[in-house]
Amino acid sequence: MVQNPAITYSESHAIQSDWFLSWAALMTLSVLLVDDNLTFLASVKHSLSFLPDTRVVAEAHNGVQALSLAQQLRPDLVLLDIVMPGLSGLEVAKTMQSWAKRPELLFLTLHDNELYRAEAKALGALGLVGKANFVAELLPIVAGLISPHQKTAS
Repeated sequence: MVQNPAITYSESHAIQSDWFLSWAALMTLSVLLVDDNLTFLASVKHSLSFLPDTRVVAEAHNGVQALSLAQQLRPDLVLLDIVMPGLSGLEVAKTMQSWAKRPELLFLTLHDNELYRAEAKALGALGLVGKANFVAELLPIVAGLISPHQKTAS
């Protein structure tokens, strides 16, 4: 780093810290969790904590919150329940389709059936994971997203 005599050590350290935090954010897959079941959200968040370079940036408990937080935070990935009060996960995904920069979507649901799988695919989602099997199915999918994300960030 080029030293500027007008910059003090503490200012220089702050600039270096800001640069490192910006670089670290680029190397991290940001995730928005959306589900009305708080116990399930806690389980998903705990499971994701085992993946390096993955950070849960926020949690939403309904579709309206999901849209607001996704617009504000611009996560790389949204893990989205289908059946929720207010806007369903499918309605949230339909709204996000019109966004210029939309996040990757992965549905997590108790209602794992062919109709929902087809709708998820039609909406451009990465897929649909049944809540009963989320630990075995979710982590490999998210881990697969981390490497490509790091390549595009560099």
